[in-house]
Amino acid sequence: MIANQVKARLAAGETVVGCFLRSGDSTLAEFAALQGWDFLVFDGEHGTLHPGDIADLARAAELHGVTPLARVTTNDPSTILRFLDAGTHGVHVPWVNSAAGAERVVQSVKYGPRGIRGVAGNRLSGWTVDAGSLAAANRESLVVVHIETAEAVEAIDEFVEVDGIDVLFIGPTDLSHSLGVTGEMDHPRLIEAMEKVAAAVVPSPVTLGMFASSPATVRAWREKGARYFTTGLEPLLRPAMRKYLEESRD
Repeated sequence: MIANQVKARLAAGETVVGCFLRSGDSTLAEFAALQGWDFLVFDGEHGTLHPGDIADLARAAELHGVTPLARVTTNDPSTILRFLDAGTHGVHVPWVNSAAGAERVVQSVKYGPRGIRGVAGNRLSGWTVDAGSLAAANRESLVVVHIETAEAVEAIDEFVEVDGIDVLFIGPTDLSHSLGVTGEMDHPRLIEAMEKVAAAVVPSPVTLGMFASSPATVRAWREKGARYFTTGLEPLLRPAMRKYLEESRD
């Protein structure tokens, strides 16, 4: 089992920054890894990725010391199992609205006795099955649970009590939609909800995570205690492409 560098750095109190990728192109994943991200999240929810794409993407990330993770499509044990067995070092799980749902995530990621993950050899265990490889997988796998609905915000004090969650991750766009202020990132209702999550998570053993489309957002939420950040490839490419075109045509 490859050591999960992101998990180790979070345990040491450090901040990590990653990027969502929707493409199944392993060359793009390798190019992204070369830029110095701490982790890459291969997106099976909003992209076209399925577990069959993941192994080569994970290898491309690992080649340059970048931790490969996956955002799964849904909080389903068999789905989570397939993304993990393909070689990711952990998962982002969207649309988790209760502590019971968060417990389901942890059980799906972990082997017994903590969880219910089915046992088979896979690329991270060297396609072997023994007590040591299962214990290592339980120790190294990163569990990231999304908080992106009003219902989840209301239950946040219960989420932090679930053993085995590494990161509670705010998805501000979905959360804004759930709160009836779609896309209004500065709306007081959204800010209040995110700060309620932060107030519960930051003092707990769980790390607060945040989707941050700009460095300014990273800086602002680092001051509030978040230490796990992601952005997307598109928010980075769009302004760079537009600037290039505008300046070229000026």
